[in-house]
Amino acid sequence: MTVQQALEWAFRTECAQLELPEPPDPEREHRQGYGFGLEHVLMQRAALGCQIDGGRYKKDSYTHEDAEVIAATVAGMSDDLGGKRMAIRVAELARAGLTPDWMPGAVPRCVPVEMKRNRHGDHATTVVVGTERVLSRGKWRTVEVRACPVTYSPYPEQIEAARRDYQAWRRALAWVRDGLKVGGMLRDVEVVEGMPRARPWGA
Repeated sequence: MTVQQALEWAFRTECAQLELPEPPDPEREHRQGYGFGLEHVLMQRAALGCQIDGGRYKKDSYTHEDAEVIAATVAGMSDDLGGKRMAIRVAELARAGLTPDWMPGAVPRCVPVEMKRNRHGDHATTVVVGTERVLSRGKWRTVEVRACPVTYSPYPEQIEAARRDYQAWRRALAWVRDGLKVGGMLRDVEVVEGMPRARPWGA
């Protein structure tokens, strides 16, 4: 599987849960000693060569242990890639079977700020921006000068932000892929090199 397929399998098909590390609690550590993280538990399980049935899952809701390894890897997302927030984003997108919306085909267009509809159809709203005196049929008259306020939609910054988010997600997937390959803890799933396109918008 590619890393994206593996993530979708783990979170969507196997319904693996993202168990994020809790913030440090010095009081609890003092009372209970230092606990073990999920990564340590998984490494010990791999060394032992079997899964201990601790009664956590019912028989009919068993989650494949490779899916748990994948979820644990995502939960340990590096802070420089976005940490917990990116881990949640990666898991949510995988669970929905989606990639981030990089706004395909989006081009900033000049559009009226507001439209109004009447019996003749839709038309752009105009505002008075000044007055002019004009000579009409031999008389001076004061007339309004009107203009149509416009904006660009979507904003170029919106498109850039969406594409930055896509690239950040892709970097996170590469990190997960490399972690799974180096960790060597997957038993039935093999993660291959394939990745989502780096710049699907083609620029």
